[in-house]
Amino acid sequence: MPALDLDTSVSILSGVGSRRAEILVAHQIVYIRDLLYYFPRRHLDRTTVTPIRKLVRDESHSIIGQVETFGEKSTRRGKIFQVIISDGTGLLILTWFNGIRYVKHLFKIGDRLAVHGKIEWYNGFSIIHPEFDKLEENDDLLSTGSVIPLYPLTHELRSAGIEQRVFRKMMREVLKSVQPARDIFTDAFLKDYNLVSLSEALQQIHFAENIERLKTAIQRLKFDEHFFLQLLMALRKTSLKQTATRSLPDIGPYFRTIADSLPFDLTKAQKKVLKEIHEDMKKNVAMNRLLQGDVGSGKTIVAILSSVLAVGNNVQVAIMAPTEILANQHYQSFVKELNKAKIPCTLLVGNMKKSKRQSILDGLKNGKIPVVIGTHALIQEYVEFKELGLVIVDEQHRFGVLQRGKLLDKGLNPHFMAMTATPIPRTLAITYMGDMDLSIIDEMPANRIPVVTKVVKPARLPKVYAFIKDEIKAGRQCMVVFPLVEESEKTDLAAAVENHRELNEKIFYDLDVGLVHGRMKGKEKNAVMAKFELNEISILVSTTVVEVGVDIPNATVILVEHADRFGLTQLHQLRGRVGRGSDKGYCILVHRHESDKSRLRLATMETTNDGFQIADEDLKLRGPGDFFGLRQSGFIQYKIANMITDGSLIRQARKAAFTMVETDPDLCHDQHAGIRERFQLDYRDKLDMVKIT
Repeated sequence: MPALDLDTSVSILSGVGSRRAEILVAHQIVYIRDLLYYFPRRHLDRTTVTPIRKLVRDESHSIIGQVETFGEKSTRRGKIFQVIISDGTGLLILTWFNGIRYVKHLFKIGDRLAVHGKIEWYNGFSIIHPEFDKLEENDDLLSTGSVIPLYPLTHELRSAGIEQRVFRKMMREVLKSVQPARDIFTDAFLKDYNLVSLSEALQQIHFAENIERLKTAIQRLKFDEHFFLQLLMALRKTSLKQTATRSLPDIGPYFRTIADSLPFDLTKAQKKVLKEIHEDMKKNVAMNRLLQGDVGSGKTIVAILSSVLAVGNNVQVAIMAPTEILANQHYQSFVKELNKAKIPCTLLVGNMKKSKRQSILDGLKNGKIPVVIGTHALIQEYVEFKELGLVIVDEQHRFGVLQRGKLLDKGLNPHFMAMTATPIPRTLAITYMGDMDLSIIDEMPANRIPVVTKVVKPARLPKVYAFIKDEIKAGRQCMVVFPLVEESEKTDLAAAVENHRELNEKIFYDLDVGLVHGRMKGKEKNAVMAKFELNEISILVSTTVVEVGVDIPNATVILVEHADRFGLTQLHQLRGRVGRGSDKGYCILVHRHESDKSRLRLATMETTNDGFQIADEDLKLRGPGDFFGLRQSGFIQYKIANMITDGSLIRQARKAAFTMVETDPDLCHDQHAGIRERFQLDYRDKLDMVKIT
């Protein structure tokens, strides 16, 4: 076969006919380059395969065995599917509780399996929901290789006859015939960061000579992925720093009026953050800052005082929140303080009378309204500003990049600040928000009493309800929260409505019990929330629309139903809705569907109130895509890198990328030509975010 290059079609490979080529293309394997970067899901190190008789309970092991029997079995909990394998030293039971309809068709007597998982003991050694791969007798690697690559092969690939052996044969053919990959990094760079060459990494990731060489290959390929994402962040940050804007150097006539009238002292952390923000706003390049602060740390007053600084420099401020409830809450907080300095402030949301809306639009256009707080309504085309100088976006992860961009486009490169009450792990912050400067309020107000958190089983609910009644008798209020997720939204909503009826009519029949959920019209929701704020409603039953933005100092108890269905970060947000006044707060988590993972998650909530510790645990348990409680569009899909475990490597890649951009902002030096070319290829859909073309 002639030498291949990276842009050769995979259809040229022996054994790849039109049917297989079609399936490969459907899996984004179009060119030789794509095949080389289709990395093994894991590697089976035959030197560490454990005989069944030597398995140790509660430890993870790799086993190679033959299927002796399989079938479904009925238990008290329902049907399970089991496969029994043997390796000549003993028997191992593989058990599935879920996905039975799929897995029961995958096995036949005599199949050889490579199995990996945690060993348990149920009438013998057992693995629940194991990782497994079929191995073939005529696979030469099975008898000669010490490190066997196991690829992520879907049902469609297998149905086209592309099993592990076939895939490895294709990969061998490619590595034998392809021209060596040209390294994008210089020898000096590789030496500085202790990296092997790209050719070496690609060879060893697929056919490693030993585990040590495999580790160095993985290190190099992970570094590449982290490096190019950090390069995007470095170029983005540089381009933002080159964006000229109006500097806002003055403290102005309003800041002291409001700051000196506060009924509390700002914490050292709040003062430090305000100084960082003002230093940014003094510059004639646009601020691009992320303000992080745990629930109750006092971000809102920082936003108010930052806005006052901007207004003192004769520019307008727009604050955008993801929900009407949160926008209303911010509006109330802003008006209370801005009135002291007689600064006009307005609220712009979706459902407003036409006459009132027009009056607001006129005031923004002629500059008579300096501060506006709103929802997505702010980014509509008909909203115009006279001179928008500062944009603040709260809970920014709930908005897309384009939505934020539309608001920023309403001014001439206004200063930008994002806020979040979701503590973001360091690796997540530098990976996905690495183009922003970071300010953290890492200190709680002195008078804040930690909320007491308790996990209970449903049998304890009568005692919990009695406790809630006692709190209400003492003049306090309570929230009861039910889950609502996209996949089961209709049934979740029905359950919340039905449980509200039961609580209202049977358990708290002598109390005022309100209901609020996302399907209600804005006016209905606002009316219920207004009654709750005035203590005309003692108990508020809600879906997670109260997750952020509800600030009722009189609320002391939050009861979270089906707490096992929530992420840790979301539970922490909900807990932050109570204990915001002078009375102690209580968060009660009802655990209905127990599993090892849910027990660990809820135990974390009981043992700590530290949002950053909780965020780290949540990232480990759920991964970055679900970190905020919803799948994030636009998240980079890593092939081999892992944001959760690659912390030190991410920092190393970030240092390399930022150092490179400092010395060569346009990547125009000869030694960076390959890097520039690769960046333009990998990030062609994001080139408009940076100056490089």
